[in-house]
Amino acid sequence: MAYTVLARRYRSQSFDDVVGQEAIAQTLKNAIKTGRVHHAYFFTGTRGVGKTTMARILAKALNCLKFDEPTIEPCCECESCLAINTGDDIDVIEIDGASNNGVDNIRELRQNAIYRPARSRYKIYIIDEIHMLSTGAFNALLKILEEPPEHVKFIFATTEPNKVLATIQSRCQRFDFRSIDAAAIASQLKKVLTSEDIAFEEDAIISLSRLANGSMRDALSLLDQVISVGKVPISLEIVEMALGEASNEKIAHLVECIGQNDAALVLTQVDRLLNDGLSCIQIIDALIDYMRDLMVLTASGDDSKIVILTPAQREKAVAIAKRFDIAALIYNITSLEKMRWTIKNADSPRALMEAAMVRMALSEKFINIEHLMTKLSAGNFAVKKKSLDSSRNSTYTNASTLSGETAKATACQSEASSISCANLEEIKSNWSEISALITARDGIIGTAIQSSLPIYYDKRKLTLAFTPSHAMGKSLCESAGRDEKLSSMLSDILGERLKITLVIQELEDAPVRAKSKGAGTSSSEIKEVMDDGNIRILLDSLRARVVKIED
Repeated sequence: MAYTVLARRYRSQSFDDVVGQEAIAQTLKNAIKTGRVHHAYFFTGTRGVGKTTMARILAKALNCLKFDEPTIEPCCECESCLAINTGDDIDVIEIDGASNNGVDNIRELRQNAIYRPARSRYKIYIIDEIHMLSTGAFNALLKILEEPPEHVKFIFATTEPNKVLATIQSRCQRFDFRSIDAAAIASQLKKVLTSEDIAFEEDAIISLSRLANGSMRDALSLLDQVISVGKVPISLEIVEMALGEASNEKIAHLVECIGQNDAALVLTQVDRLLNDGLSCIQIIDALIDYMRDLMVLTASGDDSKIVILTPAQREKAVAIAKRFDIAALIYNITSLEKMRWTIKNADSPRALMEAAMVRMALSEKFINIEHLMTKLSAGNFAVKKKSLDSSRNSTYTNASTLSGETAKATACQSEASSISCANLEEIKSNWSEISALITARDGIIGTAIQSSLPIYYDKRKLTLAFTPSHAMGKSLCESAGRDEKLSSMLSDILGERLKITLVIQELEDAPVRAKSKGAGTSSSEIKEVMDDGNIRILLDSLRARVVKIED
């Protein structure tokens, strides 16, 4: 006798057997019990989640010969139930929409639908992949779908509901089949293996349920393939060998090497994976999945149920996740996904993949601009700050040879002593130099006050005005104790103990920022932006260049 694959042998036979779609099964059972069975149902969802199986169960419930009326518990033993299971029942017609998608096929369906069923209560048409029907076929179906004979029921199934005409969907009751939870898949696989009297390890079941991606049919097909290896008990190593999947342990080691910034070990580990017979695409996919798990663990906590891992794998992943922050993981995932499509069409995929691995291994952890400016202002980067003003270049150069706060204090005191600030007009005229001094000490505050202008000064009080369009700069200066720090820095620069007041006010001579002109930015606008001390620090620190200027 021919072997029957597990996906067919363990197909659900009744509503109570359905796994992962209990809500839909309960709704259909209630409709049968209350006599409110619709004439057309529309089942949608990804592959292998139970659409055709549910359609057959509904057909058996409506036509079971053991009962005098539709039942929620078909016997699965009568002639009708057995024929429906194999797709051979004369009153339950299963049609493949992909190969019967023409107008003539639907016309034939309409002509046959008027005849009563041969032995059952209803003539049921199950059309799989209905989205493959042509526009003409859809239109031919509309009339009978709107006013079908009382003995006819339609059940449509599709993986792409967006391709089915709205006029068809509006005449049906729609049920969206969700992807099956990994825990439900794992439970079903254990039942199957127990029924087959095959020993297994928990790690292997978790791996299979994850690889199934929410599809019960895929899970059973993968299990069939693993069983064919002929080794028991079924372990994680056997699963990885049979399915050609990357070893979770080796992928974890590779990610750990990336977190350790060890480019040599990264390349060695990549070479081992390639020698194991994995393709570049398989390695990239495995890395994306693993870094996704690290991202979820970092964001949701070590005990997150979203991540499907064995206890040992989870413990290892938690330890590795501490080497990354979310920003770095997000960057790595998006970079790998882009690299995946590039590698598919590359003549030298290995070189591209290794370059991506080395780049991730050697890159510093990613931080936002605010943290970057804080580090710059705190002297955490050994940077020689270049200036377009030759008279100030020597000061910055000398300051860069000193360390930490001593360098900053020396540079600021040197420049502050050369700035004349006897009255409001002199402060206004020297405001760009004052802003540059503050930027050297605190990049965040310096950036914010570049959009402000002094409007009042009396040796004890200085008022800075921000235009309404730069209100964020005022808010930034007022938060996290920066107002006190700004007051202290300005007091040092101006030689007076000042109280600083920040206001929002329209200014006729407000500082002008670079306009959004993209590639067409004028040279004067570029020069204006490049004169910004904060931008100079950023460019020097990141070894970057300006490619576009926008507001």
